[in-house]
Amino acid sequence: MRSSNIFFAALAGGAFAHGDHGGGSQKPIVSPNANWMEKHMAEEHHADNYDATSFFSLHDFDSSGNWEPREILRTYGLMDESNKHVTSERRDQIVKEILTLLDYDNDGLVSRDEFVRFIDHERKTLPDLGTGPGHHGDDEYEYEIHHWEKYHDENTKLEDLTHPEDIEHFKKHEQMEEEEERLEALNKRTIVEENIPAKFRRD
Repeated sequence: MRSSNIFFAALAGGAFAHGDHGGGSQKPIVSPNANWMEKHMAEEHHADNYDATSFFSLHDFDSSGNWEPREILRTYGLMDESNKHVTSERRDQIVKEILTLLDYDNDGLVSRDEFVRFIDHERKTLPDLGTGPGHHGDDEYEYEIHHWEKYHDENTKLEDLTHPEDIEHFKKHEQMEEEEERLEALNKRTIVEENIPAKFRRD
């Protein structure tokens, strides 16, 4: 696990998983014709290379393996103050639109497999629903500021934690670190083989 000093430096400068609105890491330049997902990843996460699994995991805020309606709203920036004007009716409509696209088994949730199917197999992308770039809000950031010593002390182990919310938060950060490392590895590759349609790949 990374040391607490490294984590806190990243957090203070703007952690990858929550965006950087204060001038930390440089935001990638995206084409005006980029789709909403590309714009969101550049604006909120400062990443220009990602895959469907990484995108899903970064927005599975409770690490449940599914996107629930609240997570759909947060992904689209509807938990952020910039969208406080959006009516409850419009929020319900946005959730319904996304579930209509992604919820293949109609259980009211979006699973990782459903999301990968939509992005990779059907070659589609999340639509721009007019809510901006999708700022996730600052409540998670404030929680981390108060508890970073506990979760990221290099001597802290999962079994040392007793409160369910602490355990879940600890697990989430471990997952986020793994996804960040995967994205960093992807960004170092000129060509991401997994993104090339199978018929064009070399045997």
